[in-house]
Amino acid sequence: MESSNRILYTPSSFAKKNLLHLQEIGQLEATSPHDSKRENLSSYLFFMVTSGSGSLRYEGISYPLIDGDCVFIDCRKPYSHSTGDNLWHLKWVHFYGPNMDAIYAKYVERGGTPAFHPKDVFRYETLISTLNEIAASSSYVKDMSICEKLTALLTLLMEDSWHRDQHPDVLSKKQNLQQIKEYLDQNYQHRITLDNLAELFFVNKFYLSRIFKEQYDVTINNYLQQVRITHAKQLLRFSGLSMDKIAVECGMNDANYFARVFKKVEGISPGEFRRIW
Repeated sequence: MESSNRILYTPSSFAKKNLLHLQEIGQLEATSPHDSKRENLSSYLFFMVTSGSGSLRYEGISYPLIDGDCVFIDCRKPYSHSTGDNLWHLKWVHFYGPNMDAIYAKYVERGGTPAFHPKDVFRYETLISTLNEIAASSSYVKDMSICEKLTALLTLLMEDSWHRDQHPDVLSKKQNLQQIKEYLDQNYQHRITLDNLAELFFVNKFYLSRIFKEQYDVTINNYLQQVRITHAKQLLRFSGLSMDKIAVECGMNDANYFARVFKKVEGISPGEFRRIW
């Protein structure tokens, strides 16, 4: 039913326990119509259709697939994929890792779907080819290199999982999230509230709070706190400014409050951070 070229990969025990690791990678060219079914695999599957057409059935839903479409699914759930008369060519990778369940849940939360058409399919194809080369190599850091490329694959998937068009009340170009994020980056030393941002960018504050969290996986207040603490660390390491002045520079006018926030984020006081770094 198919002509395939695959690598069955056995990672080290260290990689299995600690890293994103490869299980199988390959490509196939269907030679006749067929249907493949699996379930209860401790694995995640990414595959892309490089020619032809077919379909995926996953969680009771059928997804038609054509050239350039991609699939990303949890293989513990029942799934099947099939090609009809327009026989397809696929490239795929099965992989797993200690944090994959949480990563896939975040992918779904951001709007990721089991089947999708990426903005740039070439980037996926390049990553799969590189993974294949690494798996076939004799490199003594092979598992680490595989982990690096699988992380790059997941990063691409997260980028493509964010579908702004699925939000009917999405921010307009003049009030987009990137502008708001840049505003926080540039004005962190001033007092900023959610009400300020809502008024400045003409957007409902509750909607803004929700959509920012969905996009960047952090609340606006926590993001602003991260920016301020990052700047504070710069000043603690590379300036002789007092704690009072650093607090002002970072938008936290009270030095005691600054010290409390800094210790909450970094686990040590600003003075201790300055001393050890």
